Amino acid sequence: MSIPYLDDLVVDGERVLVRADLNVPLVDGTVGDAFRIEASVPTIQELRRRGASVIVATHLGRPDGFDPALSTKPVAERLGELGGFPVVHAPAVIGERVEATIDAAGPDVVVVLENTRFEAGETTNDPFVADGLAKLATRFVNDAFGTAHRTQASTVGVASRLPSAAGLLLAAELTAFDRLLSEPSRPYVVVLGGAKISHKLGLMRALLPEVDLMLVGGGVCFTLLAAGGYEVGDSLVDKSMVPEVRSVLDGIHGSKVVLPEDVVVADSFAADAPHRVVPATAIPNGTVGLDIGPAAVEAFAPVIEEAERVFWNGPMGVFEWESFRAGTQGVAAAAAASGGYTVVGGGESVAALRLIGRAEDIDHLSTGGGAGLALLEGAALPGIVALERWG
Repeated sequence: MSIPYLDDLVVDGERVLVRADLNVPLVDGTVGDAFRIEASVPTIQELRRRGASVIVATHLGRPDGFDPALSTKPVAERLGELGGFPVVHAPAVIGERVEATIDAAGPDVVVVLENTRFEAGETTNDPFVADGLAKLATRFVNDAFGTAHRTQASTVGVASRLPSAAGLLLAAELTAFDRLLSEPSRPYVVVLGGAKISHKLGLMRALLPEVDLMLVGGGVCFTLLAAGGYEVGDSLVDKSMVPEVRSVLDGIHGSKVVLPEDVVVADSFAADAPHRVVPATAIPNGTVGLDIGPAAVEAFAPVIEEAERVFWNGPMGVFEWESFRAGTQGVAAAAAASGGYTVVGGGESVAALRLIGRAEDIDHLSTGGGAGLALLEGAALPGIVALERWG
């Protein structure tokens, strides 16, 4: 890809619309985890240092029209606190009221727009929304890796209307995933977890020919165990995906998939439910698997530690509950101890690392789950492709 980066864009005295990914969890109306906001601050600070006036656009959640519970106002407040610059919140995404807010704010104040998904045309790349956003600025910087795999007005649409470039965060994400895809160093190990096998099967198909081993835990492992003919009790299984999973496991590279030797099962899906460790191939009826077990961690850890490239997507269990966190902790410790290049992607994976206190030990924490998976699957990301016209 030949795309322009921040250094390629003249911004002094210009109004720059930054598409950030500030889609963070809100708890009682305040920001619960500011990781994505923290990751977006450097681009905004650099633009301000270079004399630009900055306007920030982001989505938040999946609203169906206007929803005050998903207003970006608390996000704007947190951005100002973390960035150390003045911030005002615009009352809408586009239109005269927004333009008046920007004019009144002045060049030194960062303006954060309301939730882009309050506009129905955002997710369909409606020209009306793209025109309205482009009218707010004279330059565009896409720094939202987390939405780069989607064709939206605030990413693809604006990039076709204003001189554009990739921000610092987006550039770092592309560099990290390029290293995973292009470096010849081995062993190359992928660790997959999380809940939905439907989100991971494409990645499995794409990467199994490329990797040395693929270690699978989390909720997705139970569909793989079921595909292998094992009983999994009441554990999470996508029965519709079993035939496809079986074809992957029976394929030429299926032997690279490593499933956990043991799992932690509970009598119910609850933080305080009675639980015990059982073989992964002998999960009792009436129990639900909520974590990988100690033998699985012991088997996974040296593989991860000795790898030269590691990509991890998805926690190994319900890490939010202490009783079912050990598997994720063990894999995190192994990734931290690895001498190779480590990338962790996906919101839950990063949240787990931050909770455990291992975030600083990973080479690259990705802000984009779906976008990262799409890149590794070999897909072209529309938000990146849209920048190529300015390259």
